[in-house]
Amino acid sequence: MTTILIGYARCSTDRQDLAAQRAALEGLGVASDRIYTDHGLTGTNRARPGLDQALAAVRTGDTLVVPKLDRLARSVPDARGIADALVARGIKLALGASIYDPADPMGRMFFNILATFAEFESDLIRLRTREGMAIARSRGKLRGKKPKLSDKQQKELRRMNDTGEYAIADLAELFSVSRPTVYRVIAREPATSG
Repeated sequence: MTTILIGYARCSTDRQDLAAQRAALEGLGVASDRIYTDHGLTGTNRARPGLDQALAAVRTGDTLVVPKLDRLARSVPDARGIADALVARGIKLALGASIYDPADPMGRMFFNILATFAEFESDLIRLRTREGMAIARSRGKLRGKKPKLSDKQQKELRRMNDTGEYAIADLAELFSVSRPTVYRVIAREPATSG
């Protein structure tokens, strides 16, 4: 029985390119038609169609190859869960050129350390993002999405709603916005007197 290599690559944003990971996997012997990818999905998101396809494609005796552990998972529990599920199915896991051996205490420790660093890196990215957003917000540069309706349109929508002649669906259609937007404008805009 021949061992088949199945590759998996992932990048978190649409601006990133998978070419380097694909080249690394092909350099490790994975055929290009056996590389499954996820583009624009973070490692903390477990709903990754490419990973699901790769896990479905590997069979007993095969090897799942990832360029680095952080491409497979960004948390220790997720990495452990995937690795344990592969081992239970008789599938090997290759992190780059190294085969993960769960029977080897050093290999298991190394795997856990790598998973811990991947999780730590993910936490740092989240922390830096929150800090950056807080600084931008304090400088007035981060104000959220621009309202769909101008101030004048919002006042008119509220006035029309207060007449009682228009249903929410009618206002949404008249102003070319969704019904939730109409509800938000009504909640924000003070009632018209008259």
